[in-house]
Amino acid sequence: MAIIERPAPGTTLVPALAPSAPAITPARTFGALRRPVATTGWKSWLFTVDHKKLGLMYGATALFFFIIGGLEAVLIRLQLAAPEGKVLNADLYNQMFTMHATTMVFLFVMPMAAGFANYFLPLQIGARDVAFPRINAFGFWCLLAGGIVVNLAWFFGGAADGGWFMYAPNSGPVFSPSHGVDFWALGLQIAGIASLTGAINLIVTVLNMRAPGMTLMKMPIFTWMITVVQFLLLFAVPVITVALFLLTFQRSFDAKFFDVAAGADPLLWQHLFWIFGHPEVYILVLPSFGIISEVLPVFSRKPLFGYPFVVFSGAAIGFVGWGVWAHHMFASGLGPVSVAVFSLATMAIAVPTGVKIINWTLTMWGGKLVFTTAMKFAVGLIILFTIGGLSGVTHSVAPSDTQQTDTYYIVAHFHYVLFGGAIFGIFSGFYYWWPKMFGKMLNERLGSWNFWLMVIGMNLTFGPMHILGLQGQPRRMYQWTEARAGEGFFNLGFWNLIASIGSIILTLGVLFFLINIVVTARSKVRAPLDPWNARSLEWMTSNPPKEHNFDSIPHVNHLDEFFHRKYEEDPTTHTMREVATAEQVLAELEKNADAHIHMPSPSYWPIVLAAGMPVVALGVIYSIPVAIVGGLIMLYAIYGWALEPATAPAIDHDESSSNGHNGHAVGASHG
Repeated sequence: MAIIERPAPGTTLVPALAPSAPAITPARTFGALRRPVATTGWKSWLFTVDHKKLGLMYGATALFFFIIGGLEAVLIRLQLAAPEGKVLNADLYNQMFTMHATTMVFLFVMPMAAGFANYFLPLQIGARDVAFPRINAFGFWCLLAGGIVVNLAWFFGGAADGGWFMYAPNSGPVFSPSHGVDFWALGLQIAGIASLTGAINLIVTVLNMRAPGMTLMKMPIFTWMITVVQFLLLFAVPVITVALFLLTFQRSFDAKFFDVAAGADPLLWQHLFWIFGHPEVYILVLPSFGIISEVLPVFSRKPLFGYPFVVFSGAAIGFVGWGVWAHHMFASGLGPVSVAVFSLATMAIAVPTGVKIINWTLTMWGGKLVFTTAMKFAVGLIILFTIGGLSGVTHSVAPSDTQQTDTYYIVAHFHYVLFGGAIFGIFSGFYYWWPKMFGKMLNERLGSWNFWLMVIGMNLTFGPMHILGLQGQPRRMYQWTEARAGEGFFNLGFWNLIASIGSIILTLGVLFFLINIVVTARSKVRAPLDPWNARSLEWMTSNPPKEHNFDSIPHVNHLDEFFHRKYEEDPTTHTMREVATAEQVLAELEKNADAHIHMPSPSYWPIVLAAGMPVVALGVIYSIPVAIVGGLIMLYAIYGWALEPATAPAIDHDESSSNGHNGHAVGASHG
């Protein structure tokens, strides 16, 4: 554990280093090797356990996979833009839509939400890090390893081709003989470890590391929604893990879990998948609900309307979400009783979602709205998600759902929910929190282009799919013919072309965001300390935050603590008047800085442990001895991790040069 010594106010910072000593902090040692690790350069990222760096690494990885998944989507739409498309053959088309959905769900939206959670949840609750920093690092490397394994299949005979839902028996070796499904199943199991460890870590962090005075009902909404998501992950990930284990054993070791000829029931897979898969929908959208619940009050210049209702409706969504999974299976012959029960549950879950929409709308009502790019994306989420929600309610009516199943109407619905909901919320978070993460503000003009191209492109892409679905175009159809396209307004060719043009416009919108990142990175203009006049604790530190987040842990007396330190109510006029600037609030924290700040030390064991997992996966697919080698790597990493000191040894800072340790005390500056 690194120890940061805080000097008394007004004193000069003098590093207690011998002239030839490397710039390392004390006790950054690993296992029995006792090897110090430099705190700068590439190693500072490779071995980091800092929640902020890991949040950025999650975000960068997710953004990379977002580009990959987007390119896969464009290829799908180019294939369907004209009759008898030749861009992709049938086999490659199956691989493309499978990998597009897998990438977007498991390798973009979930990791990006994890990135925001890792970065901002400790800041929002006034903590210096998460509860288990090394496990946090291990989770990131598992995600990266899982994403690599899933995509390695492209180079080993072809990617998975059974759809992201991977229904049996189509996912079995008879109908999918290549190793694509094996890579898919094993890669997602590795990535699932990241979700499970992250869930435990963040739950413990929220329950045990909140700043003094911060009760649960004083936590920001983003922290609340992330907490609900972690509980969903905690119970949902084991279910899909069981399903993936069964699939792996059926494919690699000739088990019979889904083999009808052996007396098994392929509906077992569907139940396992959707018991995970429907809570997964809320795992994807609730973080974005939390983000816009932070953005809307700031740019409406008023508190969030009905804070308790937003909190409890989010918790209700998480609870009721466990009772609706079988509405994905109405066409599978469940029987009238099951269909009726799940129809009612599907209707019921619309209620807490509607509560949130009402609260967001009333937050803006009467406010002094400022339409920054972050605000535009937040408002866009409300509108587009509402459209997706209304089309989703039709699926609660079983006869209607039976007709819509496996048509493009379903594709339209879930893209309005997931793209219009989850991804628009993520982009709102980008523009809102960018100055906090990087100390620079994304360009607002480029941001407007980004927003309008994305909102136009999204509606042009997915709006026509409602018509295509109601006209009977099935999902996963790799070609359509002019002879069967129909005539007039309902011509399939016309709407497929519009959807494909929309995908190009949508891609241009994302390109403007990438350009914005480059332009902002090259700019030398620094963001103000509090550019938006924000309300919550993450803004009560420098941009970007210091390694230890806060010089002194703030004591929380209010919901929106940062806002109440800047403003107080005038008893005469009952209006809010400014009593301190953000700079003055930060200076007060620095003035009362803690003398000793303990931070977790870097570690290379998380990456070594995660690196053994792809070796095991490749061994399961190709050669068991290789899997054994991977297992030995993991055992060695666990052994080294177990011997790694959990805390820094006691150091006499006055005689650091003769204390016999590999590290030296370092005086840390406020920057």
